[in-house]
Amino acid sequence: MTPLPPIRQRLACSVLEAAQATRAMGRVMLSAAANGATHERIGTVSEVLLEDGHVRLAGGAHDARIDLAVVTGLVADRSGRMKDRVMPRIEFQNAAGETLFAMIALDGLEPFEGAVAGLATGLALPEKERQAPSGEASTEVSDTDPGALPLQAAKAHAGTIGIALAAPGLVQRWQGTVADLRPAMGFINIIQPDFHLHLKAGAVARWARVETDGAARLEAFDTGGLPLGLTLTGPAAVL
Repeated sequence: MTPLPPIRQRLACSVLEAAQATRAMGRVMLSAAANGATHERIGTVSEVLLEDGHVRLAGGAHDARIDLAVVTGLVADRSGRMKDRVMPRIEFQNAAGETLFAMIALDGLEPFEGAVAGLATGLALPEKERQAPSGEASTEVSDTDPGALPLQAAKAHAGTIGIALAAPGLVQRWQGTVADLRPAMGFINIIQPDFHLHLKAGAVARWARVETDGAARLEAFDTGGLPLGLTLTGPAAVL
């Protein structure tokens, strides 16, 4: 009988090889979070390219650049679940073993195992400890929350905008029309088939706006004046 793979296991392949393997997993969510913003692209991975020290994911559902100077470790984790669905993932880590972002196989364990079967593996790792819910009440999302205002404008004008997040080791982008904006559980949420944005209420104190030839670029800053890594781009009349 073939032994079951470890629930959590280090991968000994390259970051490029791991990213290429995700093309065989079906629908994949690349989930990255930084400074109160979670940016998620969803769909099949079409192209994986090596460009100038970066791995680039491209195609209709993904647009990301992974910095190979920062991302140096990989872990296959099979413990993720949503209700009765198994949601395995590849975690992309830095040299300190911290997970920077993850690519989650949304179509389950079978395509995930088929995709990673050809990858070199390393030591089995202990399962992650599950953190208990904090019990803290969710922050109310104000209609005038600075983080929501340009997104509300983009929705009202039904214009195409870009939303990008620069997180450690990764820059990920989405472009499209904001069809819906949902405040819930202390977050401003965009939930669309190929893209999710979860922006914590109060995370954005202000947007620095630059306009050139009718186009606008907005960069988010927190209450301490530090950039969040979140930017919006699009027609000035839309944003």
